[in-house]
Amino acid sequence: MRVAIITESFPPDVNGVAHTVLRVAELLTSHGHHPIVIAPRPRAGTTEEQGPFAVVRVPAVPLPGYPGLRLGLPSRRVRAALLRHRAEVVHLASPACLGAHGAAVARRLGLPVVAVYQTDLPSYARAYQLGRAGEAFAWRWLRRIHNRAARTLAPSTVTATGLHGRGIENIWLWGRGVDTRRFDPAKRSPAIRARLAPGGELIAGYVGRLAAEKRVDLLAGITALDGVRLIIVGAGPAEAMLRQHLPDATFLGERRGEDLAAIYASLDVFVHSGPYETFGQTLQEAAASGLPVVAPAAGGPLDLVADGLTGYLIPPGDPDAFTAAVARLAADPAMRAAFGAAGRRRVLSRTWPALTEELTGHYAAVLRAQTAARGARRAKRAKVSA
Repeated sequence: MRVAIITESFPPDVNGVAHTVLRVAELLTSHGHHPIVIAPRPRAGTTEEQGPFAVVRVPAVPLPGYPGLRLGLPSRRVRAALLRHRAEVVHLASPACLGAHGAAVARRLGLPVVAVYQTDLPSYARAYQLGRAGEAFAWRWLRRIHNRAARTLAPSTVTATGLHGRGIENIWLWGRGVDTRRFDPAKRSPAIRARLAPGGELIAGYVGRLAAEKRVDLLAGITALDGVRLIIVGAGPAEAMLRQHLPDATFLGERRGEDLAAIYASLDVFVHSGPYETFGQTLQEAAASGLPVVAPAAGGPLDLVADGLTGYLIPPGDPDAFTAAVARLAADPAMRAAFGAAGRRRVLSRTWPALTEELTGHYAAVLRAQTAARGARRAKRAKVSA
């Protein structure tokens, strides 16, 4: 199949949308398909991702309040790229601005669209204090985009239910894969542990963007636990504030690849504080690394964490609950080991090749539906003319 992936984010950006699009495009290519990625132009001075597929960049501007992210703008390049690529199906990755434009272009060209819901824009509107009007506008905008798609793919059951309740139709579940070879408990590093916890302390770690909606501030109480070190991996606009709020935490900045995998494996407990996750890719990476996970009982984590089996689900927004859960795990090495082993077993089947095969099944289904609809219209016209 000839697939055009129109995405709001792509490497060198570091986030779930960018990572998912990269892995999907790589695997589509390796399976004999022909993807093209249409993405915002990165900021000057960054190194663009090179892969075995074409990437078309469109003009972009910094996102207000988050200059590290770029907002792709409507561009004639989108239509030109779709025509030049001879696209058969359009994949909208977390559509917002560029995705909305891509959906309109695909509609005019008669191309079927699969829209992947990945970013909880209405909740972000709340987190950034845009009020009820901002949240309502976000839902209207998303309904317009997604209800014009042949299918919307939601990453978790909670997210799918929420979308249905907001009037979004044709929803199907499609999760995310995890690289269980890269993220592996065997990569635990004594050298990393000695550097991060020279006194042999238990290491609790967060990995992700440092932004207001991630609520990393809720982890402050962990730094007061005896014999526990809190490690923060990531970057973003909230970093300066968080360094002040968590002066006893260790900030490692943005890490990637094997370096990141070794850090994961060298932790003892993984903590994720964001209550607005539609999925939670870092939770899967932590589980693959053999870690017990502590996360809010909201959104994607409800599908990813088996409470009392692979970790703990706690009330969203409750800092004391985070501290108590980590303290409980710190006091029980056997429980940590059991939770970590169970978590890894649960993700071993969630490989990217398996999830990409599911995705191509969705592409094929919307293509068949379009062909059937065209045949029905032709038959109707022939009947009328007769």
